[in-house]
Amino acid sequence: MNSLLPISTALCLPTPDITALIQGRIIAAIPRMFIRPGQKFALYPSNLLPVPIPIDKYYCSNFLPVAQNIVKKPNFDEVLTQPKQLSLIPENEQLQLPLSIEKKVLIQAYAQCELSQIIDDNQSLEKLSRLTIWTQDALNKILHHQQHIFLSYLRVYKLSQPYEISLEIESNKLGKYIGLPKTLTVSKSDPVLPDKIFSARKHQLEKLEPPTHPELENLLNDLSPLAINNPAAKQFQEDIHLFLGWSNQPTVKQFDLDLVWINKITEVGNSSDGNEFEKLTRKSFIKLGFSCSNTNPKANLDPEKVGGAGGVDFYCEHPYPVVGECKATKSETVPSKTPGQLIQLGQNHLPKKYDSCVKIILAAGQLTKDALLTTQNNHMNVITPETLEKLVELQSNYQGCVNLLELKQCLQQEPFGLADDKVNSYISKIEQDIKLRSHLVELVKYYLQNSNLDSTGVEALHGAYFSSQPPRQLNIKEMHEILIELSSSLTGYLGRTKGADWKSDKFYFLRDLTT
Repeated sequence: MNSLLPISTALCLPTPDITALIQGRIIAAIPRMFIRPGQKFALYPSNLLPVPIPIDKYYCSNFLPVAQNIVKKPNFDEVLTQPKQLSLIPENEQLQLPLSIEKKVLIQAYAQCELSQIIDDNQSLEKLSRLTIWTQDALNKILHHQQHIFLSYLRVYKLSQPYEISLEIESNKLGKYIGLPKTLTVSKSDPVLPDKIFSARKHQLEKLEPPTHPELENLLNDLSPLAINNPAAKQFQEDIHLFLGWSNQPTVKQFDLDLVWINKITEVGNSSDGNEFEKLTRKSFIKLGFSCSNTNPKANLDPEKVGGAGGVDFYCEHPYPVVGECKATKSETVPSKTPGQLIQLGQNHLPKKYDSCVKIILAAGQLTKDALLTTQNNHMNVITPETLEKLVELQSNYQGCVNLLELKQCLQQEPFGLADDKVNSYISKIEQDIKLRSHLVELVKYYLQNSNLDSTGVEALHGAYFSSQPPRQLNIKEMHEILIELSSSLTGYLGRTKGADWKSDKFYFLRDLTT
């Protein structure tokens, strides 16, 4: 049971720094004084920086978009006020006191100092910059301005609910303590980082050891601007943070808003709304990973440019050409003119590309005998809306699981005509692959728990695999290859400590792969 603690002071820090502390992005702050280990204080946000330099020169590139976004939307209201003076002297003759800042501030966390260091040489600043959010230039300027840098290692705890405080502070309080108008009652029930991760991060920073995965931190440079407005990029960013140990809890899988329209594909495909079905089909192929730069209104993939007479219903360019027709059918059959139309329009608008295209007809109704023969003789794949919905929904639930090159092989092989069976076989293969990988992640997780180990090798896991009711048999080499895949920087379900050879690699659990 966590005991309650009173907090009556706060450390005033730049708002982006506090955000980084709460996110687990950093574990240290730069106050303007030496803080004794064991001291506890709230984290009070300010829109000021310790040195007068632009924000893009103060924060590292992989954190800068976050900092800029925070500055645009601060978590407090701020007004400059002139303190009232009691004097018999007329106001225009009074000595003006310094302006103060009146704020309504949301305090979201408190911290306990675990270690304090004094840095007074330039040699350590480059290494310190790589392990934090501050640029080397900013650290140099702070060192030059203050003659030394106070680096405080902070164990940060989230408050059960934010405290809104109205307080007047002077602008020179940045990096210093301020008294709170009321005492906060806090607990240690919600640490930003667990003990093990914090200890490892603390050791790394104290010894100024290089980042463990610099390639991932470089990837964040490109990912950070996208993550502000793109949910998929944000999810990927959070997964990387988890892998790097910058965050504690795996993020709850967010509901994909695209499922709203994905779950309508079958319904609309079995209606008479051909225009809407064409739109949903185009969105489906984009969701699967296809794209098209073609601006020709008669052959494109833009969901907002459907309904044009005399054009193919959809056309994909990348990673390979696909052309198709959509036939929303409520009850009627699909006549031979539907595949005939695909041939005619495809050759008209894609004269040099049509023959190399994968050809697809999406239709719910039963094909006439002549229509079926036409599709078979012209290597066309007839897929129902039900199968398309199943494929796209799988891609939505397990992003990137549909390998478009494998899908191409599936669509280019016989039989042609009715293609639901072979596409559903491919979907079943994906589902089995996901189930196998989920089983291996779970195997590593529980093997380490039961063995009280931090990591283990492929030989031990292979031995445990046979008694774990596995989905299918794997030889040790196959298992190792899949473990490597699951521990790659782009998946991050497992971690890997590379050994001298593949048999000496060690694997550890990071996050669940649910099915």
